[in-house]
Amino acid sequence: MEQITPRLYSWATDIDPQAITQAHRAASLPVVAGHVALMADAHVGIGATVGSVIPTDGAIIPSAVGVDVGCGMAAIRTDLVADDLPDSLDGLLGPIAKVVPAGVGRGHDAHSKGLRRADGWFAENPPPPTVGGDLGAKAHKQFGSLGSGNHFFEVCLDEVDRVWLFLHSGSRGVGNTLAQRHIGRARNLAKHLPEAVSDPNLAWFVQGSDDFDAYIVDMEWSQRYAFANRETMLDAAFDTFRTYVRRGREVERVNCHHNYAAREIHSVDGVERELWVTRKGAIRAGRGELGLIPGSMGTRSYVVRGLGNAASWQSCSHGAGRRMSRAEAKRRHTAADLRAQMQGRAWQSSMADRLIDEIPSAYKDIDEVMAAQRDLVEVVHTLRQILNYKGT
Repeated sequence: MEQITPRLYSWATDIDPQAITQAHRAASLPVVAGHVALMADAHVGIGATVGSVIPTDGAIIPSAVGVDVGCGMAAIRTDLVADDLPDSLDGLLGPIAKVVPAGVGRGHDAHSKGLRRADGWFAENPPPPTVGGDLGAKAHKQFGSLGSGNHFFEVCLDEVDRVWLFLHSGSRGVGNTLAQRHIGRARNLAKHLPEAVSDPNLAWFVQGSDDFDAYIVDMEWSQRYAFANRETMLDAAFDTFRTYVRRGREVERVNCHHNYAAREIHSVDGVERELWVTRKGAIRAGRGELGLIPGSMGTRSYVVRGLGNAASWQSCSHGAGRRMSRAEAKRRHTAADLRAQMQGRAWQSSMADRLIDEIPSAYKDIDEVMAAQRDLVEVVHTLRQILNYKGT
């Protein structure tokens, strides 16, 4: 760990100088308590750096949570091992696509089992008044769906060849829409804040204000939606996987956010205080807590146990972190490059030209990221992908 300033700590060994400059802006905000912590996968984001942990006192920064509220990882360890699987999993891609819809705007078709799961969850978790009309219908349709970009479903093997199911998704269109509304409102209020804000994307809502209260209601509901969205996909994917291989049961499950905010008790200057801790591209790594850290679609992923490091606000990285933008990845690489880096796995090779921006070499070295945060987590399991399915 490097203490760049008393207000900015960093675990990143491979980081763009622009990300450091961006993090300095966040760390200088008067509502930040103590310091901002940059995780080992940190890279430039909108407003707040992706891979940053920002504790605030009496305020919250909507853009620091981001637009995919509650995005995170979930995994199941099964009782199966590699020898229980067929020689090829290529035939599993189609059945998974049917039960886990993926892609921009995609959701479940009418009368599907996925929508019946949505009915039950919405009955127990009524949406806030802001989720109505077309947005409410979209949220219902997309419950139990993957999305696009770097969201994925995978079948993996661990260090002793046990079979895991692994996925990455968030709050879909409803979380994005709600977040954009509040981020826009905060930007508009930036000029009225008592202190100058160098980047309007870092504008905050003051605790106790109507804007703050409205944002917290929408944010916390979106986080619950995202968590349940992953649970629903895992259930559907595991049922389909088990049918395909004709055996298997669940042994263990892990589900964690990495774009979210929560009230937590932490020590600042030796005094215990209740703060809003925002993790933008970071997971909670309290002592003994399990978390999930993916690499890329062609590298290793990790199941980790937190060490409760106070300097990181009990946090760690959420993945490898991008080394190059999506546009740059498309300029530098071809579909043939992606196919070469994905050899030996079942994946959507026929769509390689639409997945170039997710090529493994566009991401940082996951081994370097893991080495840089040995004081934050310990590795419990190392996973390697044998099937990858993404939204395009």
